[in-house]
Amino acid sequence: MADKSGHSDNGLMAPEPKRPSLWAWLRGRFLAGMVIAAPIAITFFVLQFLINFIDNRVKPLLPPIIQPETYTNIAIPGFGVIVMIVALTILGAITTNLLGRSVVRGADRLLSSVPIVRNVYAAFKQLIEVLTNNQQASYDRVVMVEYPKVGSWCIGFVSSNAKGEIAHRLGADFIGVFVPTTPNPTSGFLIYVRESECIEMDMSIEDGAKMILSAGLVVPEHGEETPEQRSLPLADDRTEKLPEDA
Repeated sequence: MADKSGHSDNGLMAPEPKRPSLWAWLRGRFLAGMVIAAPIAITFFVLQFLINFIDNRVKPLLPPIIQPETYTNIAIPGFGVIVMIVALTILGAITTNLLGRSVVRGADRLLSSVPIVRNVYAAFKQLIEVLTNNQQASYDRVVMVEYPKVGSWCIGFVSSNAKGEIAHRLGADFIGVFVPTTPNPTSGFLIYVRESECIEMDMSIEDGAKMILSAGLVVPEHGEETPEQRSLPLADDRTEKLPEDA
């Protein structure tokens, strides 16, 4: 072990740390710049794709008299997005009155009567209604579920307590946990487990989603764990202690 003067315990001079080569220095700076620029670039390209996607589908539906290209000969990016926002706002205002609600009910009955269309329409309608009207639709908290075998744990989001037939068949102490897949959290499966068999996490829903998106590379910071922060004992705590007389 070397002291502050650079001497080791055996009296010899400790070798000085090697300075990084020029290639290692350049590589480190390049990776640091890429880590900073990559999220910004990805966000920019995603927004650009969405704006162009909406513009290419909204602008052909507009009459030439209201298109900016008719007067300026310059395409304005995002004009289709603005038109879509204004149109949806006007549509929402129209459907709130009596006449608008009657038209919506008629269109709903029409779409619900078409054999193939009604299945897709009903599914998306229920999903939109849940996301927009039900304040309890958001996930409650992040938990860890012992799956697919004992000793293996996966991250999931608590959706709701067991209700209806689920509660009648399993019991009121069960909760529904959505276990997303990595790196695509939009797919996954729903599993019902006892709440006492889940480990409740302190991380937020956003931190849990980031962890799943990054395949475990982005882990939120956490302080020292206290016994009250977990609902289920760890494997070492579940081990039965032998009597002292044994």
